[in-house]
Amino acid sequence: MTIRQANYNDISAMAQLLSELFTIEDDFVIDTNKQICGLQLLLQHSDTIVLVAETSEHLIGMVSMQPLISTAMGEWVGLIEDMIVTSDFRRMGIGKLLLGAMIEESKRLGYGRLALGADIRNESAIAFYRTFGFETSNMGLMYFTS
Repeated sequence: MTIRQANYNDISAMAQLLSELFTIEDDFVIDTNKQICGLQLLLQHSDTIVLVAETSEHLIGMVSMQPLISTAMGEWVGLIEDMIVTSDFRRMGIGKLLLGAMIEESKRLGYGRLALGADIRNESAIAFYRTFGFETSNMGLMYFTS
């Protein structure tokens, strides 16, 4: 198993991973065309990082990070999204490797903080993120769709 930067050839497999992720999270709707468009946008921008976990046969996980400027921190921060390891490969340490690699990328980029959203009902995900030092914030995510 390897962790590497995603590329355009990975988009179809990553869209499948997002479909699996979105079945876990009620806030999102599976729309493969939209997910493919989003993945293409991520890969087009040099300031985003998309990492995948790959076996010799196929992609088994992914995570993405985008830069933001935090006025509270007075510096660049990273927003982590789309963290998923396919169900057959969970609890094997792959998520730890993916998130650990992304944290290293954030350090390399000089980000002062990382943020991520997690479904508050997904206790195992929250416990997983806490093992890396992520803390629950009082700032809840809200969405407006135009």
